[in-house]
Amino acid sequence: MEDKRKRLMGLDFGSKTVGVAVSDPLFLAATPVEIIRRDQTNKLRKTYARIEELILQYDVGTIIIGNPLMPSGDEGERARLTNEFADNIRRRTGLPVIMEDERLTTVEADEIMDEAGVAKKDHKKYVDMIAAQLILQSYMNRKTYEHK
Repeated sequence: MEDKRKRLMGLDFGSKTVGVAVSDPLFLAATPVEIIRRDQTNKLRKTYARIEELILQYDVGTIIIGNPLMPSGDEGERARLTNEFADNIRRRTGLPVIMEDERLTTVEADEIMDEAGVAKKDHKKYVDMIAAQLILQSYMNRKTYEHK
């Protein structure tokens, strides 16, 4: 169950990065925060620790994680790994974790950076953080629409 008084955190889980975004206190806008990087795919201890720090820093009550479904809507290996990550986050933090369809968010993030004039060579520096922002904003927009 979502805590309506605490912020939302959006996460874009990748093989070597996790993009992080948070909502504003009024749940109107998602803001990119950072990209947590790791050297190895399966080394997540420091990643979990950093997420826990950010949860405290931003007073987060619910976590939204991008669900990398295949274009058909089926779950592949990437979705299985992301669900494992979500289960670990849920267990470690005790917070509700909601999976949000993230199909095409990386493409959209690249388009946003192109429009903002970010050099193609610099896209990798920001793409996961912007994808996390898009995942979180998509969730907030849908929830706002559902409550109207």
